[in-house]
Amino acid sequence: MGEYCADPWQQVGLMLVTCFNNTYLLFYPSIILGPLSWGWGVPSMIFIAFFSAYSNWLLAGFHVVDDQMFIRYRDIMDFAFGKSMYYITWILQFVNFFLVNTGFILAAGIALKGINSEFSDSPLRLQYFLMITGAVYFIFAFLVPTLSAMRRWLGMSAVVTLTYIIILIVISVKDGFSETDRHYGIKGSKSDKVFHGLSAIAAIVAANNSGMLTEMQATVRKPAKRNMRRALYLQFTVGIVVYYSITLVGYWAYGSLTSGFLASDLSGPKWAKVLFNSLAFLQTIVSQHMFLAPIHEAADTKFLKLNQSLYSIDNLIRRFALRALLFLINTLLAAVFPFAGDFLNLIGSVSLIPLTFVFPSMIFIKVKGKTARTTQCVWHWAIVIFFSVLSIAATFSTIRSIIHNAKVYSIFANI
Repeated sequence: MGEYCADPWQQVGLMLVTCFNNTYLLFYPSIILGPLSWGWGVPSMIFIAFFSAYSNWLLAGFHVVDDQMFIRYRDIMDFAFGKSMYYITWILQFVNFFLVNTGFILAAGIALKGINSEFSDSPLRLQYFLMITGAVYFIFAFLVPTLSAMRRWLGMSAVVTLTYIIILIVISVKDGFSETDRHYGIKGSKSDKVFHGLSAIAAIVAANNSGMLTEMQATVRKPAKRNMRRALYLQFTVGIVVYYSITLVGYWAYGSLTSGFLASDLSGPKWAKVLFNSLAFLQTIVSQHMFLAPIHEAADTKFLKLNQSLYSIDNLIRRFALRALLFLINTLLAAVFPFAGDFLNLIGSVSLIPLTFVFPSMIFIKVKGKTARTTQCVWHWAIVIFFSVLSIAATFSTIRSIIHNAKVYSIFANI
């Protein structure tokens, strides 16, 4: 149902830059540098960025193996390891995309509540804004059915992204120079610091990776391998400079007392805060669609009539029902458990560490192990073992945090 091998690498690169510089970065100073501070945080950010760039670069090289082209990540795993890994990969991707979208709904809902707070001393509950966000996302997903159909929206998204980032940096820097009494200490006991630090590393992984490189690569013009890598170079230069800078500037400006959502810390005139939250909300509409597109594609392939046009009456009705059901579930989950930081940590630990680091090295060992040098095989086995252990440890830490928050906060909390 989608369009393949049609998009220039510049379009995919722009999509990566804008979609990773999304409203999630407003959580990063708190959930990344808050538990790690400067000493552990900055080296961890550099380390994860390097391995993220390398692993994505490596995976892009397996778009075609033995003259067979793969348009989905799970198809590569099926080819290399059989059906069991096909289903495991698809489950991990589904969990990733679903939780990412839940986090987007939360971030956008908090931004809308921030606007309401500027005009009212008793703003509406967060859940009302989550319902509005879910409805807007649903309409966009219904009208823009495929990843390639996003091309006309990317330019507008880039302008919106650039504008709200400039506003954020200007206000944060102003606040940083105005406030001299800042602290950068890490809170909690020794065990808490270790567990929170592992969760923060998982969040760094989520900040750099999508878990859907193969699906994006399927839309890139040939030669797909070279062009996808060009798009990745854009993400890990221009893109990463922006979202890492926001993380560092936000933590520098507000220290360890930064709130969970950076927009809540900003000073400045009312109009600037309203404009900022409005732009942040609008930017998430395009970003969330990129991350949720593989679920839409899978659902469309399964339930739409493939012998009819994507815009036939039957397929429009089916797509309406599929999108409505998905966003209803997503919005309900966000309303019941409004803990965006935990969602981000869970995304990184459960799904993105295996999808980003472990699986590409496993594919290398399987496909090229017999012809590769011994040092290459040892290198990739080391990656598999190290990041598998990290995934288990970070997942345990994140679940521990979720259990703690579930005890502290009630469901449908109005944060």
